Amino acid sequence: MRVEKSMRENVTVIALIGDLDSATASQVHNDLGQLIPDEGQLLLDLSRMSYLSSAGLRVLLLVYRQARQKGLRLGLASIPDDVHAVLSATGFIEAFLVADTVDTGVEALSR
Repeated sequence: MRVEKSMRENVTVIALIGDLDSATASQVHNDLGQLIPDEGQLLLDLSRMSYLSSAGLRVLLLVYRQARQKGLRLGLASIPDDVHAVLSATGFIEAFLVADTVDTGVEALSR
């Protein structure tokens, strides 16, 4: 899995690319820990995420907690159907602002 960071207006956008599973979870968690800003808004672009396991859910939970501790607003954008099904089945999706695209996510977080 690759992790890429960019800025859109005042929103830090982090793209997760590939599988987020037990083989990649530890490294992704470390990478995200270094990329989460101290203030502002955070949007995770999941458009190129191909798989999400329970280990990946744990990483997202830890990111959620870290963002909340810093007072960040957090959103998920462009969630693939399979990943959306996992997030919905676990009820986890309810914790996030969810946007169909990165553009709409940035717009919603920038308000």
